[in-house]
Amino acid sequence: MTNMFHTISFKNIFFIALVWIISHSCQSDPHQEKHFLHYKFTVLTKADTFPEFSAEVVADDRQIKHFSNEERVWILSEDDWTEPPDPPDPRKWILHQIRTLTNCTNSQCSELHVLQRIIGCELEKLPDGTVNLTVFDEYGFDGEDFISFNSDTMQWIDKNSKAKETKEKWDLQTGRNQFIKYFFKNCMNWISTFNNTKQSSPDVHVFARKYDEYSLVLTCLATGFYPRDVQMNIRRNKYNLKHQTSSGIRPNDDETFQMRISVKIDRNHEGSYDCLLIHSSLTEPASVKWAGNYTDIEPESLWTFIVAPAALLILGLVQVIAVIICCIS
Repeated sequence: MTNMFHTISFKNIFFIALVWIISHSCQSDPHQEKHFLHYKFTVLTKADTFPEFSAEVVADDRQIKHFSNEERVWILSEDDWTEPPDPPDPRKWILHQIRTLTNCTNSQCSELHVLQRIIGCELEKLPDGTVNLTVFDEYGFDGEDFISFNSDTMQWIDKNSKAKETKEKWDLQTGRNQFIKYFFKNCMNWISTFNNTKQSSPDVHVFARKYDEYSLVLTCLATGFYPRDVQMNIRRNKYNLKHQTSSGIRPNDDETFQMRISVKIDRNHEGSYDCLLIHSSLTEPASVKWAGNYTDIEPESLWTFIVAPAALLILGLVQVIAVIICCIS
């Protein structure tokens, strides 16, 4: 986890803070299996429009818990979630840190400053069976990398000249540092439990449309699967075809995922075509055969699986940007 907090103009701090807290961009390699649990915090010294404290817990791109400023408690996003471990520090502790860094109090700070924190763990399973485990606790201050924790040495690493005093102070807090390491252990245990219980099998469709008088475009669409990592290939006589194009793994509005791959084939096709899909929710790879039929126009009902979520996501981002610009102009 490096270069998470980029240098930005002061006017854009609101944008970075809000987008960082509500989104996490990660495009995983379909030939690898990745899982993560992230706790994200943003605190502000001057909050005329936005809450001074925002926090959420995200597992594999799904928000599973968030902090309610009204009730001052953590709330599960859905009742059937397995409860994740508690964060190592309370809300008051993080608010105290930004006031220490800026010499501000609730009533005396006239400037806007932002302190961000992301703490969590990640698990990556490689195709050869190797498992990589990563844990991290990183802070950003006013859009720049600030300080991070090394769980092996139990020491803090200052990434900014402003963080030297903080490092010296936090290195002496051995009890707290030991508790962070204990949190990392619980984080990894939770990922294992989560991935054994939160699975959804894909719904797979194979269809074709006319490309020209000589060719067809054969498409495989898988939707409704969770976790997000999946492998898909269109095959002819059980051999993978070359030059396949992919939509990439995309989110559905029900927090599952979808993926679409296509390839151009000879209209006077011979042989057997199928879509082979490998996913952790399946006990064995799934193969869905193409019936051999095609249309001149791609089926609209299947296209909406792809278009609708993307359109909603873009619209939502546009609205967020518009609100922020109005507030800071």
